[in-house]
Amino acid sequence: MKRHFLNSDIAEIVARLGDESQAFSGKTILLTGGRGFLGRYFMEVFGALNRDILEAPVTLVAMDNMITAGQEGAQIPELPNVEFVQHDVVQPFEWNRPLDYVIHAAGIASPYYYRAYPLETLEVAISGTRRMLELAEAHDARFTFFSSSEIYGDPDPKHVPMAESYRGNVSCQGPRACYDESKRVGETLCYIFHNKHGTHTNAIRPFNVFGPGMQETDYRVLPNFASRIKGGIPLHVYGSGNQTRTFCYITDAIIGFFLVILKGVAGEAYNIGNPEPEISMLELVQEIEQLSSQGIQYDIVEYPDSYPADEPNRRSPDIRKARLQLDYAPEVSLNDGLSRFLDWADKTYTGKQ
Repeated sequence: MKRHFLNSDIAEIVARLGDESQAFSGKTILLTGGRGFLGRYFMEVFGALNRDILEAPVTLVAMDNMITAGQEGAQIPELPNVEFVQHDVVQPFEWNRPLDYVIHAAGIASPYYYRAYPLETLEVAISGTRRMLELAEAHDARFTFFSSSEIYGDPDPKHVPMAESYRGNVSCQGPRACYDESKRVGETLCYIFHNKHGTHTNAIRPFNVFGPGMQETDYRVLPNFASRIKGGIPLHVYGSGNQTRTFCYITDAIIGFFLVILKGVAGEAYNIGNPEPEISMLELVQEIEQLSSQGIQYDIVEYPDSYPADEPNRRSPDIRKARLQLDYAPEVSLNDGLSRFLDWADKTYTGKQ
C-alpha cells in the first residue's frame, strides 16, 4: 500500500509521547474523521503504539463518511487493534462497548470543500458534535473536539498572537461562515455539556498544520505550491500575498493534540500550533525557493470562485496556556518542516492539479 506519511514522523511522534502514552493501555477510543489528514495520523500512531509500546493494546474505532477522504483516505490500512467503520457522524450510531475517549475530528476543513458542502460542514460540527457528546456523557468518556483557529476570524491586530480568551471577529454571513460559525457552535456545545452534565470536554484550535499526507487536491496553500512546483508551473499567490500565517509541522501538532486529549483541563480550549515565524505568503514563497533545487516563479492572482476570499489577514497563536498546563513545546522549525513536506510531495504528487 502506498504510504501517505513518513515512517520517521510516526516514530518521532511515538518517541516524543514517551510514558504519557501508557495512559491509553487497555482503553477504548472512538475517533471520528478517521480518514482525514489528522485522523490518518491518529490511526497510524495508535497502531504503532499497539505494536511497539503499550503494555495492553488500546482499541481504536475510527469512523468516517468518506465525503472528502479522497484517494489517500480510501486506502484503509490494517493496523493492530484498529477498526474502521464507514458512517456519517450526523446519523444515529449504536455503541454497546466500553468507551474511555471520544476524539471528534470529523469536519470539512478545506475552504474549497466547505464552499462546496456548506450544509454538511455545519451539520458535522453541530449535529455530529452533539451526538458524540451524548455518547461521551453516557459512558463517562473524555471528549475532545477539534475546533479551528478560524473561530478567531480576522483578528484585531492588538490581539495578535491570539490567546484563547480572545472572542474573535467573525462574520456570520460571509463565505467562510459555514465553517467558522459551526466550530464556534461546536465549542458552545462542549461548554454546555461540561457545565450542565459534567462531561470532561476539551476543544483544540489547530493553527495551519501541514505535512506529508495532505492531499494534492485539498487546495490549501502548501499542497497548491508543492503541486505546481512538481508540475513546473508558477505558484499562485491569492489576494495581495501580504496575509500572514504561522505553520505547524504535523509531528508537533499531533504531540499537542495528544497532550490535550490526555491532560487537558476539563472544559478548556487550547491553541495548538507553532507561534513562530509569522510570515506572509510572499515570504513563504521565498522560504520555499531557498529549499528548492529549481527556480520558483509565482503570480499574484485574484481568489478563484471556488475559494472563499474573506480570509483573515493574520493568524498566529499564543500557546502560553498549552505550554504552562500541558508542557507543550513545538520542536520542528519551519525550514525543517517544509523540507520534509516538499521532499515527500515531490515523490508523491502528480503535478497535474
